[in-house]
Amino acid sequence: MQQHTILVVEDERNMQVVIRMALEDAGFRVLSAETAEKALEQLANPEVAVVLTDLKLPGMRGEELVAQCKKERPEVPVIVLTAFGSIRSAIECIQAGAADYLTKPFEAEELLLAIQGALRLHDLMRENQRLHAVVSDARPRRRLIGESPVMRRLREEIWQVAPYRTNVLITGESGTGKEAVARSIHERGPRADQAWVALNCSAIPRDLMESELFGYVRGAFTGANQNRLGRLEQANGGTLFLDEIGDLDIALQGKLLRVLQEREFSPVGSDSIRRVDVRILAATNRDLQKRVRDGRFREDLYYRLDVYTIRVPPLRDRLEDVPDLAEAFLAELRSEMDKPVLGFTEQVLSTLSRYPWPGNVRELRNAVERALLSCRGDLIDLNDLPDRLHEGFAPAAGAEPAGPGPEGLDAWLEERERRAIVSALAACNGVQAQAARQLGITERSLWHRVKKLDIKVERMVRD
Repeated sequence: MQQHTILVVEDERNMQVVIRMALEDAGFRVLSAETAEKALEQLANPEVAVVLTDLKLPGMRGEELVAQCKKERPEVPVIVLTAFGSIRSAIECIQAGAADYLTKPFEAEELLLAIQGALRLHDLMRENQRLHAVVSDARPRRRLIGESPVMRRLREEIWQVAPYRTNVLITGESGTGKEAVARSIHERGPRADQAWVALNCSAIPRDLMESELFGYVRGAFTGANQNRLGRLEQANGGTLFLDEIGDLDIALQGKLLRVLQEREFSPVGSDSIRRVDVRILAATNRDLQKRVRDGRFREDLYYRLDVYTIRVPPLRDRLEDVPDLAEAFLAELRSEMDKPVLGFTEQVLSTLSRYPWPGNVRELRNAVERALLSCRGDLIDLNDLPDRLHEGFAPAAGAEPAGPGPEGLDAWLEERERRAIVSALAACNGVQAQAARQLGITERSLWHRVKKLDIKVERMVRD
């Protein structure tokens, strides 16, 4: 059971001792301060759950301390102590944000009741912080669509592993829906009613990643004006999804390994040890074994994550699922855009089902979105589709590619290169760094190819 920490701010030594004894006898950990200034130093300790303060203090008064506590640690309730003749001041403190007040003298039972009430408020406020962080990061939930043999096998694997707390490594090409698989594992497991927190390891600069993952305490670095929960603590009791785990900095891999082994961590700037209970689901489109051989990924972390591996198939391996996926995306997008398009023509569905989709499900959704924007009638037709889908696109998977025509090998290769780049850019919404990773080339190389082939890069920005 967690031992809560209470900060007692009282300048009368005898009263401080009495309060400490009552709280410690009840199983609480007690920190003490004789002035508001010293109390604010103690407040930086992230373990402080409740502040109990006298209103009459030397230096900064109790009323000012209440205001500062509210500003710096809004999730920490404050109980004020006052003499009978100063109840008006206590009520003013309540109006300013204090959680409760006690008039002196008081019985130990009254004190403990007030503390228990404040702790319930503290837990509710912490939960609100966590849920706010989860909701701000949440993506629209989407069921795994498709009845192809590979999708049926994928669902069977999810059902097999979901009931356990086992770490799962989800692999597959970019855009295949690895996060949707991870979410399905979470929703079908025993933690379904607990937190779901997602973190993209490639989307956050390296120097910010540690504080994003582990959180930080006030004063840990310039600009750290208050304590902040990291994603690990936000996910406590639930599931943490680490996308693009192969891009995690090697220095942080050791700290993540400690979490997996010991179930504990320390926030940035703190020496305190936090216990955490999370299920880790990780995803990557990289070859982690190769990165281990290259010294870019810790072997011990790899084996901790790779307890069970699920490979998400590329869309070209399940083209029979494309019509159902397209219809699902259309229903979702027309609701967002408030555009009453009824569906697709048969020619469009046939075209979508023959395209190889190098950008996978993400590219399909992008294509449906662009087609919906272009559509002026009740049905999306061929003219609404992006050019790459109906202007001699590459053959479907398993088909033998046509050889060079009269224009010669160079022109044929250039056209195939153009289509691959255009598809990758479309799948990544024009983000060249992501497209370069999908194509397996450097961002600089992609930039030169885009310039050489005179490809127009369009980046879609969504609210």
